[in-house]
Amino acid sequence: MALRSLFGFLVSFFISLNSWADEIQINPAHPDQYTVVKGDTLWDLSGKFLNHPWQWPELWSNNSQIQNPNLIYPGDTVYFSVVNGRPQLSLSRNDQPAQSTAGSTCVLGEEDVKNGRKNFAVSENGKLLPCIRETTLKQAIKLIPADAIAQFLISPRVVTENELNTAPYVVDFAGEHLVAGAGDRIYVRAIPHPDSLTYTVYRSGDTFKSPDTGEILGYEAKYIADTSLQQTGDPATLFITKSGSEIRKGDRIMPDSDEEIILNYFPRPPKESIEGSIISVLGGVSQIGLYNIVVIDKGLKDGLLAGHELAIYQRGNRVSDPYSPIKNDIVKLPDEISGTLMVFRPFERVSYALVMKATQALHIFDKVKTP
Repeated sequence: MALRSLFGFLVSFFISLNSWADEIQINPAHPDQYTVVKGDTLWDLSGKFLNHPWQWPELWSNNSQIQNPNLIYPGDTVYFSVVNGRPQLSLSRNDQPAQSTAGSTCVLGEEDVKNGRKNFAVSENGKLLPCIRETTLKQAIKLIPADAIAQFLISPRVVTENELNTAPYVVDFAGEHLVAGAGDRIYVRAIPHPDSLTYTVYRSGDTFKSPDTGEILGYEAKYIADTSLQQTGDPATLFITKSGSEIRKGDRIMPDSDEEIILNYFPRPPKESIEGSIISVLGGVSQIGLYNIVVIDKGLKDGLLAGHELAIYQRGNRVSDPYSPIKNDIVKLPDEISGTLMVFRPFERVSYALVMKATQALHIFDKVKTP
């Protein structure tokens, strides 16, 4: 099987194990070869060959042969080898033909469409017979599981107490409803001078506090619905275009967020030394595991940016030592590394992060640190 040198994510890199040992580390449990399957991510693939998956840009950016860093497909096979003392990855493409349609009377392939095929099968009475259009659809694997964070890219938000308490609020519903949903109109106090023509309905959620000082770091504004402004005033009238749950009186209204939405993430460690804690888990789950969304008590103010990776440490327990000469002696066990997370939406003092790796059970108040 011919091996190709083009490998967008992890291909044809040559490093000296001695001179690069402190910078790029090969995973000692790496496979000799691995065939990509549907559901794999580039992050997963990198982790099979590297101790630190975020180091992949250092590998491919130094290779002039690399054309596209994102086109790895299910069915492609990655091979690991050592050439002249240097580790090397190579790629074999799985260019399988489309499924056979031998039993069909008419098959229209991609080349037929491209070349403008004009001869088609006809029935005994001269009518054109239906044709099956044959095409090969392949989708490159993603860098991270983007579906896991999609619903958290815009909502919910983290706001200050003043932002939440001074925002316009729902005072009543049109049509004598007790609650409202998509297709209904709501009355809001008050929007005399609109900042936008589209507004989002929020409800007060969790209060995020520092586990060390108890200081309030922000307030969660939970997404309820999308609306469009129909009439300004006090009260103003808004039309509900989409709802995630029923709207209640007292729910707050804020203009649509103008924060930049980042769709392409490049995981990397922060330049600064950062230590914090997991303080909440989103998405209505109680246990924290792979691809769950967590809130950490560090944010933009601390130097965190979208894409920054942090290691997760399970806090060591405090246990009594019955053999110590000191009466009632308590020993603090060491913290154990238990996973990895990636920040994808930082706010001023807290951040939303995706759990990228979990080797042990994760918990609220587990520590996070720069790797």
